Amino acid sequence: MTIAAVGWVLSGQVSDPKRSAHAVGSEAGADGKERSALAPQPYRQVRVRAIESQSWRQEIIIRGRTEASRSVKLRAETAGRIVEILAEEGKSVAVDEPIVRLDPAERTAALAETMALLRQRAVEFKAANALASKGYRSDTKLAEAQAQLDAARAKVSQMKTDIARTTVGAPFDGILEKRFVELGDYLKIGDDLASIVDLDPILVVGAVSEREIGSIRIGLEATATLVDGRSVTGIIRFIGAVADAATRTFRVEIVIPNKDLSVRDGITSQIRLFAAEVRAHFLQPALLTLDENGRLGVKAVDADDRVTFHPVKILADRTNGIWVGGLPERLKLITVGQEFVRTGQRIKPVAETRESAS
Repeated sequence: MTIAAVGWVLSGQVSDPKRSAHAVGSEAGADGKERSALAPQPYRQVRVRAIESQSWRQEIIIRGRTEASRSVKLRAETAGRIVEILAEEGKSVAVDEPIVRLDPAERTAALAETMALLRQRAVEFKAANALASKGYRSDTKLAEAQAQLDAARAKVSQMKTDIARTTVGAPFDGILEKRFVELGDYLKIGDDLASIVDLDPILVVGAVSEREIGSIRIGLEATATLVDGRSVTGIIRFIGAVADAATRTFRVEIVIPNKDLSVRDGITSQIRLFAAEVRAHFLQPALLTLDENGRLGVKAVDADDRVTFHPVKILADRTNGIWVGGLPERLKLITVGQEFVRTGQRIKPVAETRESAS
């Protein structure tokens, strides 16, 4: 019995040479037919789509408000009592149009006196000059006469300027927004008189984040939708160079024509900024994948039917897809099977049909 058992065990370790050769040389296929195990296997098939870049402009949407392009507060440059009000609040004023007038008081009489002194100094200088030319007057006396004449002229100019300041005019075309004085008020130098705003053109101002500020520049187009539904168009005229310390955003100003003054200061607006045109691709998010280093991108097929990986930068996210940058102008994008192939692998691309794409 022992001899029989040992013989049975040893018989299982010896294989049939013909059967072993047959097993190595072929294998059964799914259809029951035998295929050579050493024959080259077919390349993995993937579905591809030829895509091209498109012209794209980034759109940045921010909140903002309208703002006067210029605003100034007028202050008294001389002291005096207001004797005349020449402009009313809320009315348009032209440049140099009088707004209030102060009592010139004794300024007129003082100017007449100074004018008489100027004439006297002029006669004295003329006489001193004539005597000096004949050698009867020293150069020192002539210089003294000249100095007195120049002082009289300066005094006259100063008094004329002071009288002119008794009439306060508008520094530019605008609207008299607020008047801080009334008839009979006495003003000292530096007291507030009125505020004037310029609404043509008008500004729409907002704040752009530090991530998006590099996408815009001065001169690009922008639109604003006002809270009442009106839409206005203008161009970017100013971009802040320093971020707000609290919000880390940059001030942006859009200048908009407003000849009819229909857009007022302080209206809430939604601003759309349009960056410069660039070339980009519009893709479905499902086509994105990661490489071995964790970079986000897409897989494509080169001219030798090998898999290539292209990193991408997401430019904008839309409800029906995403805009990406960083891809070649044209490429064969793998749309089905990208997760089952690796970079450098030889594959068999199959062009995507309209039915398969849908």
